[in-house]
Amino acid sequence: MSELVEHSFNVHEDSLAMLDDAMQKHGLEDRSKALRCLLDFCAEDGDWEEIFEVIRCRRC
Repeated sequence: MSELVEHSFNVHEDSLAMLDDAMQKHGLEDRSKALRCLLDFCAEDGDWEEIFEVIRCRRC
């Protein structure tokens, strides 16, 4: 298991709300854990072309 590294990111408020929803629904200890779960999924099971090449605009 690797050591956690502290870092800050800029995200939109609705992204924080999404992390909060994931925390509550899945009993996670904090937003950081919710984000790590999403990143792990993307790294292991995500389709990188679909993730990064499909243009999505949730705030347009």
